[in-house]
Amino acid sequence: MTTSRTFRAALGVAILTGTAASASAATPVTGNWLTDEGKALVRIEPCGKAICGRIVKVLKQEPGKPTTDIANPDPSKRGNPIEGTFILTGFMDAGSIWKGRIYNPDSGKSYNARLAKNPDGTLKVEGCVAFLCRGPTWQPAR
Repeated sequence: MTTSRTFRAALGVAILTGTAASASAATPVTGNWLTDEGKALVRIEPCGKAICGRIVKVLKQEPGKPTTDIANPDPSKRGNPIEGTFILTGFMDAGSIWKGRIYNPDSGKSYNARLAKNPDGTLKVEGCVAFLCRGPTWQPAR
């Protein structure tokens, strides 16, 4: 194979590889989202090289439920307000989905998680334990 044919072949492989990589990128999920049952407004935005999400506003406060992060495993954070708490952290593009961690302020536990934008514009939010992943669908906030 001549040098020019080798170069063209390498260029063709690079173009095909680049096209395949960009075709499998996850759909962007940044923006404002209403959690299941419209309980809270969460803003998902870039955080360095990853994306993260925080509770911007609690919309439906359950009677008797604390307004601070009292279940947080870090005692120094238990007095922090729920509003402003990061519940989605370290999400990276993993092809057709985003993978990262989700924090549940009700239990103080964090889980591996994945996010995927559905064709209808909603957001599937799944926490994972072992290989089982499940969770609610969030609505875009308009």
